[in-house]
Amino acid sequence: MNSMNDMSGINGIVGMGGMSGPGGAEHVVDGDAVTSRHDGEVLERGGRPGDAWEGVDAAALARAVRAQAGRPVPGIADMASYLTAQVSDASHREVVGPLLDGRGPGGVVVRRGTVIAAWGDPTRAEMAFSATKSVLSLVAGVAFDDGKLRLDEPVAESVELPQFAGPHGRAITWRHLLDQTSQWEGELWGKPTWADAQSTREGTESAGGPPGEGWAYNDVRVNLTALALTVLSGRALPEVLRERVMTAIGAVGDWSWHGYRNSVVDLDGARVPVVSGGAHWGGGLWISALDLARIGQLCLRGGEWDGQGVLSRRWIEELWTPCGAKPNYGLSWWLNDDRTVWPRAPRTGRCARGNGGNHLLWVDPARDLVIASRWGAEVEDLLVEVSKAVAPLA
Repeated sequence: MNSMNDMSGINGIVGMGGMSGPGGAEHVVDGDAVTSRHDGEVLERGGRPGDAWEGVDAAALARAVRAQAGRPVPGIADMASYLTAQVSDASHREVVGPLLDGRGPGGVVVRRGTVIAAWGDPTRAEMAFSATKSVLSLVAGVAFDDGKLRLDEPVAESVELPQFAGPHGRAITWRHLLDQTSQWEGELWGKPTWADAQSTREGTESAGGPPGEGWAYNDVRVNLTALALTVLSGRALPEVLRERVMTAIGAVGDWSWHGYRNSVVDLDGARVPVVSGGAHWGGGLWISALDLARIGQLCLRGGEWDGQGVLSRRWIEELWTPCGAKPNYGLSWWLNDDRTVWPRAPRTGRCARGNGGNHLLWVDPARDLVIASRWGAEVEDLLVEVSKAVAPLA
């Protein structure tokens, strides 16, 4: 069992007391509000100008995040036991990637690039679970912007892997991989596609069905996407993410990205690790709420950071384009347009989510709003209450 240190020593519940609002006024909500050292921290300045507190009900925001801080997900202090209880696969239950014990609720609310609320320790890295899939799509965006990846081109035309041989494999495009409609069947890193119990919950996939005609949330297929992107990039994906995205957006936390103990590929004679796209069998992205919020802010700004291009606007638009077989899903991002992801939350939200929403990155362009929440239960309540407290932009 791996663990990571608590880096900040923050003991506060919610960062609302003593926050500067319009004209420098103090937003003191009540006597038990605790100021976080991240209050007022500016993550990014390149967006639409205006006061971060314009149209914000500070008292309602404080109540919303304080409530979230008080809704911890139980059992996370022993991640091995927690994962065993959470994953319903009947076979192939062996965890083959590293685990990180959870440390409780934490998160941030960012408006117009500025942190207006924080709770728990937003600098502490936690497992991202399936929110990793959405970050994997950013690495694909780097390849897209570099001209290496064409979404509707068969993967077999740019990478040589046995998984893409045969009639079915040759028909799989990068879009199919990223929107989870490849319907690929096989085994990768000792885990067969059929062993993923969550894969059958939609009922739209068909064994041997053509790519694009059925959708399934399947970690084995996402791991295949990570493998294909590693071969396409010619190096480990964490290196690409760090150099092309995380450094550009000022990520300062102790983030890391893990695969399985046997997930490696030979590239020009070198054994290169391949990361996983989730934590179904361990591994995946470990990241702080603050750095996750930075990723959300990058997407909110159409791929720009402080006025500089990091990813193309076209790629961000592709991320948020509905999939034909699953209209509330884009390229590994969830879309709330029809309110089927979070029925009570605004239609304008897009999100990366993991472990049933216990890990959530919410991006709402209509409010210039980003929310990152970790290990807080009933997260839809947080989305609803924060969205009520933050008015849409005029």
